Amino acid sequence: MLDFTAVNEEKMTLGDLVANLTRDDLRNLTNEMADKMQSMIAECTDHDVTFEPEDPDAHDRFAENPEDEDLAWNLGHLIVHVTASAEESALLATELARGVRYHGRSRYEIPWETITTIEQCRHRLEESRRMCLASLDIWPDEPHLDNTYKTYMGLVNAVGRFVLGLKHDDAHLNQIAEVIRQAHAARG
Repeated sequence: MLDFTAVNEEKMTLGDLVANLTRDDLRNLTNEMADKMQSMIAECTDHDVTFEPEDPDAHDRFAENPEDEDLAWNLGHLIVHVTASAEESALLATELARGVRYHGRSRYEIPWETITTIEQCRHRLEESRRMCLASLDIWPDEPHLDNTYKTYMGLVNAVGRFVLGLKHDDAHLNQIAEVIRQAHAARG
């Protein structure tokens, strides 16, 4: 998996981190991330999916419902969130690779309340893996890597946009681990 430490500490740009990555690298990184999350939830049960964790730092400024802004996310919520972000990044990367100018977000997140079983979490991770990997097959043989736009991480091209999804997933791994830890402790 990519180590984002230098990027997070602003010792390296995202562009520098991804400069030599190929589509095969993106495939491998996608599989590594999906495998990592699948292994994290391997011992989870349906109870763990809907368990309400304690998270005093919870704050979602993008919550559609203002009542959900300070809601601690359960495992089901986290899985639909990370998969939606990965898919958004993969699809935006495909458009950039094809030469389409960035035109805004392309996001859909299934309602987290509908995810109540561990099998649904496993399925969602595999469905997302399939979609992200398939998006790489849409890239032209000669991707438009000079097609960039400005993000919070600076200018990104198709490779950088794809990796932003992996970076987002990586940023939630500790949160997923903590929710699992709390859920396991609660069920003894």
